[in-house]
Amino acid sequence: MTVGVVLDASQAQNQVDASVQLAQEAAAAGLRSAWFGQALGADSPQLAALVGRAVPGLHVGTSAIPVFGRHPLLVSSQAQTAQAATHGRYHLGLALGTRLLTETGFGLPFERPIARLREFLVALRQLTETGTADFHGELLTANTPVPARVPGAEGGVPVLVAAMGPQALRVSGELADGILPYLAGPRALAEHIVPALTAAAQAAGRPAPRIVALVPGVVTDDVDAVRAKATERLAFYEQIPSYARVIELSGGRRAADVAVIGDEKAVEAEVRRYRDAGATEVVFSGTDIAGDADRRRTWALLGELAGRAGPSA
Repeated sequence: MTVGVVLDASQAQNQVDASVQLAQEAAAAGLRSAWFGQALGADSPQLAALVGRAVPGLHVGTSAIPVFGRHPLLVSSQAQTAQAATHGRYHLGLALGTRLLTETGFGLPFERPIARLREFLVALRQLTETGTADFHGELLTANTPVPARVPGAEGGVPVLVAAMGPQALRVSGELADGILPYLAGPRALAEHIVPALTAAAQAAGRPAPRIVALVPGVVTDDVDAVRAKATERLAFYEQIPSYARVIELSGGRRAADVAVIGDEKAVEAEVRRYRDAGATEVVFSGTDIAGDADRRRTWALLGELAGRAGPSA
């Protein structure tokens, strides 16, 4: 099992420099991957490419780029460039996004998101696998009058989707390499997400999908205080229907109910629960919530768990 962390240096004096420094620390702790979110600040594929090139051996990924406001031709160019820069260690994450960001930020109607995701994936796979595209959908057109291949990225780019609902899981199983569920606890994974995704992949004749579980969590002795902070930090997600649904399916009422907070023994047990629920990879986010000392303590445990999983993890 691969174990990684989400890196967020958006409050640093220089986000790129700070991200490289954090990634070096993560790699030294034994972690196998570093992931970067995509909002309206730093360009996550570019950030991942810079970090991955500076920290050899560390896999890097974006989680996740909304398909609204982007085009497969441009995302393919970004992803292939990052793949060439990291010599095959880049992983592209896509997302449906939210109505708030799509309509308020981009001025685009948040309509037919599943259909857009499907067309985006079909066009993108053509581009990353062949360097060309000839796709004419209802919502998207992607053609390559000139080649779109980036030398150095011939092996393609792993494509993951931040999918948790039934329709998004079906599309992801058919067309993607796996998923990036967030705030989906072991119960939701085992009972709803993994079976639906696996069935869709099998029906499409695709390999077993990756399930990269993004988990807010930290190793700490001050459990009550940290959970109170997590409750405040994660409350935003409770307003988004897809997250509210998966939190409920996980057995929680608040987003912080699925956060993994406790000492080494408790956190290790929860990581194992995710593995038993079908997660092929676990990526911790928000590890800085209790300060640098607990963040380093968390990374030390996760690095140890990654080491136990073997050199291929």
